[in-house]
Formats: sequence, C-alpha cells, structure tokens
Amino acid sequence: MIKEARMRWLTPLALAVLVLLTTVTPASAEPEGTLTLASPVVRGGEAIEAAYGTPRPHATNWLGLYTDPGNGPVDQKYVGPSVRWVYVTEASGKAALPTDGLDPGNYIVFALAQDGYQWFAPPVKVRITSSAPLHFVTDSFDLRNARVLAPYQATVGGLVRGDTDGLAFRKIDGPRWVQVSADGRISGTPRLGDALRPRPLRVEARNARGETGTATVGIDVRPPGHKLVPELSTMSLNLWHGGGQVDNGREKQLRFLLKSDVDIVGLQETSPASTRELAESLGWDHHQVGTDLGVISRYPIVERRPPADGGPLSVATRVRVRLEPRQEVVVWNVHLGYTPYGPYDACFGKMTEEELLANEERSGRTPQIQAVLQEMRPDLAAAWRTPVLLTGDFNAASHLDWTPATRRCGYQGVPWPTSVLPEQVGLRDSYRVANRDPVADPGITWSPIYPVFTGGYGHDSHKGEPEPQDRIDFVYYKGPLRVTGSKTLVEGTPKAVPDHRGNEWTSDHAAVLTTFKTAWF
Repeated sequence: MIKEARMRWLTPLALAVLVLLTTVTPASAEPEGTLTLASPVVRGGEAIEAAYGTPRPHATNWLGLYTDPGNGPVDQKYVGPSVRWVYVTEASGKAALPTDGLDPGNYIVFALAQDGYQWFAPPVKVRITSSAPLHFVTDSFDLRNARVLAPYQATVGGLVRGDTDGLAFRKIDGPRWVQVSADGRISGTPRLGDALRPRPLRVEARNARGETGTATVGIDVRPPGHKLVPELSTMSLNLWHGGGQVDNGREKQLRFLLKSDVDIVGLQETSPASTRELAESLGWDHHQVGTDLGVISRYPIVERRPPADGGPLSVATRVRVRLEPRQEVVVWNVHLGYTPYGPYDACFGKMTEEELLANEERSGRTPQIQAVLQEMRPDLAAAWRTPVLLTGDFNAASHLDWTPATRRCGYQGVPWPTSVLPEQVGLRDSYRVANRDPVADPGITWSPIYPVFTGGYGHDSHKGEPEPQDRIDFVYYKGPLRVTGSKTLVEGTPKAVPDHRGNEWTSDHAAVLTTFKTAWF
C-alpha cells in the first residue's frame, strides 16, 4: 500500500508537494546552483559533508539523499521518499547528511528547491562503505536443491556484509562433492550417497584485514525419480520503498528471506534496483518491471512478460519459473491502486455496499483485476498442467474476511471485487484454504506499524482512531498444488511509526508465505 498521507514524516514535504503543486521554474531549465561533496566515498556512520550555493536561497531548499538507482527525482518529479534529508536555507553554505543505519552501496545527493523536486544544482553521487565487522547476514541458511548426478551451481558470494575488501571464500567442512571457489560459488555433482547421508556445508569468508565470518549451508540432494522441489514456498512481500525506510534494510531483508527458506517471491514497492540487488545477493534469478514490481526466484525464470505501457495491466507482471524440465509454474504479481481505500470508506465513512463498490471501481482496483484476470485466461486454462500463482498487494480486503461472523465495522459482509473475481475464475486464496476461520485467524497484513489512522483520504476527522487492520496481501493459486501451510510474517515486534527506524522488520506490510505440495508429475 502506498499512502501519501502516511509519508509526511519521511521527507520535509507537505502533501501538496507530494502531488507536485509547488513549482519554482520550468523543470527543463538548467540548475543555476552548485553542489559538491568533501569526498565521493564515506564510511558508514560518518556524515556526508556537502557544500552548496544557489542564487535563489529559500527557507525550504533542501538536500535529499537517495539510493542510486532508487527513488531519486532524476526527472525532477517525486518518485519516492529520501533516506536522509536536511534543509539548506542560505545562498551558500555547508551541510551534513548522516549515514547511520544506511546499507553500504551507491547513493546520490539531490539539491532540491522549496520543499519540491526541482533541482537547484546538479546532483552528486557518493558511495557509502561499511564500518561493520565482516559477517554473513545469517549464520545458517539453505540453498536451492540439488539432484543426484546432475551438475549443481549456487553462490554465497552476496551474503556477506561488513568490510568486503579483498573478500575470499573457502570450504571449511562438508560433503566431498561440494567445491567452494574464492568468489563464493558453490559447485559440484552429488552422488547417491549424498542424498542418503546428507551433511551440512561450512563456509568461511575472509577479507584483506584478516577478519573472518562463517556460515552453515544446507543443500537438499534429491535422489533419482524424486521431485527436485517437492514443496514449493511462495511469498508476497511489499518492500516499502525498497526497504530504505528502516536502518540496514537490505541486510535485514536478506536475513528474512533466507530464514523463510522461500523459493519464489512477488515483490511490490521495489524501487528501480531492489529486485535485482536482492536476487544478485541471494544468487537467484529475477524480473523487474519499472520501479514498483518484481519477482525473485531461487529457480530459473525462463519466460518474462514485458511491462505494459500504462493502463490497468501496468500494475501486473508475469513470469514462468522452471523447477526442473517437467516442473514449471506461472507467477503473476500485482500491485493494485491504493485510493480510495475500502476499509476507510466502510469503517470511517459508513458507506452503503453500493457506494463501497462504486469506490472500488473509482480506485482502479476493479478494472485492474478484471484486466489482469482476462490476461491470465490462457494460463488459467492450462493450470491443470502448469500451476498458476497470483501474488500481490491488492490494497483491498477480502469477502472471505468480511462475513457475518467477523462483522467488521458492523457489516454483515462486503463482496469486495478484488477477491470475488479471482474466485470466480477458479483461483483460490491460499491463506484462507489453510486458515478457514477469519475470526480465529484474521491474517492481518496492513499494518504492523500503523496502529492508528494518521489522516487523509477524506477522513481526517478520524485521525488518531485505531487503524482498520485488514488482510490486503495475497497468494492465490490454481492447478495441481496442495496447500500445506500459509501464514503472515513479520520479524520481531515492530515499533510503530515514527519510531520504526530500528525495526528488524523492514516493511509497513506483513508478508504472506504459503507452502504447497507439488502434486504434478
């Protein structure tokens, strides 16, 4: 869910600015000011020292730090929130941007005018290096499955953080068939005995300073005649502006994904680079669509749908994942429109069912899901052979949760179109298959960090009231898959906004994880 009223604490920008009501000079004009950095490389925890100058000083001129690539206003328009910012009010001067809690990597500083996004000086790039000791993001994790007598490859090279200068890997202990190269590649060809007598792999990483980190790595070796992936784990995860709203977000995301032992993840709010960066660190395959949607997969993506250029299908993407030659699965991933938001209209606005459904249409969600399901028709028709998954942030509730038993906000039931329509074409809500009672298992995904309503959306009079908590993230399926479990996930006990920066959990949504028994072939 993207909610502009909830992003006011993220930047120095008022809601009016978020919709770009502030204009200084035409965006095509060359910026007249200057911006320089004391150093192009900064060690994590040290401030980025900047010097600036402008012939148009203003009390609300500001510097914004963004990941590169990321949410930065490269076209002098709002894309997403900065990770750090500071006002620069004089005609010239110096300013410092803190880097505490930021992931190592490439960033860019934008000099922006009057609480808006027009540049008053050309942006400058900077790299933040790590000051942390060398370590694996988690000390125990599993890699993709291996097959007896089939060549195997994976990598742990992207799962180390800290000072990675001169980084090299080696095998400490483990199965004889496994080799570990200096760059972290895992390879070899297992034999039958490796399936019958599995052993964990121990890997060491060492940097140029002599610091070391170790991890225990599991590889499930599958015998001949057995499925390579007997149980498939699928997740829907909203990254919340790529994960940059929480300190050390990328490392925490990686730790969470490894701990979850998931195979395929539909991502929303990815920013331009998060899908690729997560996949490369994990050694997985990926597909990125624009700045919002992505899919990452432990197993190869063999078919990718090109992004739609506008219209209702621009909120969806599709991939085909090959688990092995005769095992494939089609994955659709969506991020539907966010406003007006149905639970607000119901719980605060007390609208009639007719009014609620009219607003679902106005939000774009109803035409979006209709267009996506129409586009899915060939895949759904072939689902008996190749299973189909539909993951996503639907920004809408489910009719399976708004029932006479739950009486949410006093309603006996609401036929929310984004859940009714998938059901009508044969898709099943995996969470409700595994957890049939919405009273006992509400499965709330919005929101672990917004316990109270923060205003906006025509309901400001309800600001400070309890946030309508609801299930708006889903994993649907059709085909020869059997649900073995489904749950919502967060890490730790997240603190509410605005005290969220130190959370272990990196999103404003809970994730949904469903495991399936693969019943085909």
